[in-house]
Amino acid sequence: MKIQVKDLSKIYGTKENRVVALDHASITIREGDFISIMGPSGSGKSTLLHLVSGLDTPTSGSVLYGDTDIHHGSDRMLSAFRRQKIGFIFQQFHLLPVLTARENIIMPLLLDKKQPDEAYLDQLVSLLGIKQRLSHLPHELSGGQQQRVAIARALIAEPDIIFADEPTGNLDSKSGGEVMRMLCEIREKLNKTLVVITHDPHIAGLAERRFTITDGVLQEVTA
Repeated sequence: MKIQVKDLSKIYGTKENRVVALDHASITIREGDFISIMGPSGSGKSTLLHLVSGLDTPTSGSVLYGDTDIHHGSDRMLSAFRRQKIGFIFQQFHLLPVLTARENIIMPLLLDKKQPDEAYLDQLVSLLGIKQRLSHLPHELSGGQQQRVAIARALIAEPDIIFADEPTGNLDSKSGGEVMRMLCEIREKLNKTLVVITHDPHIAGLAERRFTITDGVLQEVTA
């Protein structure tokens, strides 16, 4: 599914309190793309991700998934669209502490009253190296293992696109490197579209298309 972001802006406040968090950003995300968006803290990169994924509403501009403008419709429709079409990976793992790794992974399906495809689940956890950890609670897992559980949860509904917001921000360099390697491998094997938000030049350099964002202005880095 092609995603077209057209002239997207987000403005907070008015007059002397006016802050332009995102300034007329445009980007086309094609099926199978691996895109990185790099910028310092406060540059607008997370704002962009939240708008493109429907977690926040723009001041102006549009976000089209195919022919669907995700910012025109009910909140209920948008929530269902996000669960079914978009996978999210955040810096914080957001695992429910009372649920096992398996239960955390399949939670998005249960919200839609669906049962997991066991063969697909097995493929995911095998690729991520957590097959032997599914009965463990989050506090019994390392940080890297918790992030791999979060990646499996993001992929369990077989979304069209994965948005990763600083996915290694809470990990040491070794664990972060392993997580990124696995994420890249899964993206390639399962033919997923991946957009990674980062401040790390090494992670940004892994992507096939690279963008920078500064003071809300988005620019593609030419090869």
